[in-house]
Amino acid sequence: MPPQPHVTPNLRRAPVQQRSADRLARILDSCGGLLDETGYEQLTTRAVAERAEVPIGSVYRFFSNKRALVDALALRNLDAYADRIAARLADLPASDWRAAIDAVLDEYLAMKRSVPGFALVDFGPPFPAEGASDDANRRLADRLAVLLAGHLGRRPDEGLSRAILVSVEAADALLQLAFRTDPSGDAAIIAETRTLVRSYLAQTLD
Repeated sequence: MPPQPHVTPNLRRAPVQQRSADRLARILDSCGGLLDETGYEQLTTRAVAERAEVPIGSVYRFFSNKRALVDALALRNLDAYADRIAARLADLPASDWRAAIDAVLDEYLAMKRSVPGFALVDFGPPFPAEGASDDANRRLADRLAVLLAGHLGRRPDEGLSRAILVSVEAADALLQLAFRTDPSGDAAIIAETRTLVRSYLAQTLD
């Protein structure tokens, strides 16, 4: 079964029947593929409908515009990413936080290289709305703080949440550089990113 979309305020109507959920998943899959081919500016809801082989009305049944569509794709990516991390953490000892951080980075890199549309829209639209309070990196950091705190047997308190947010912001900038340098991700920059994040988090997690 394809991953189901995160229910957000941008979703006009949540799917009730499986057929409707499958149609919504197909719309989001098509959106991701077209983002890789055309970019965000050239993306249209009509093109998404044609790729998904659904009437344009089916797209507007769920989304008011392409931004709402892309935001739903980003939230589905976040749900899938969190699921992948949770599965990895289940196989790791709680005492080894460095292995947990490696899993967080490894799963991000795997999705960056394989998930349609993820290179442009990972966990938020490429152009955040002005004044948006729920930006992609904070959204990601909040989810990671809960996952890591649960794995490590500690509370996601203010100190841990702040450290995760700083790490996410730093890693985001460096990994963008890595993928600008090499379309598959510059290995040396990725290695430096891993070292930097580990070193910074050691003061909170050791």
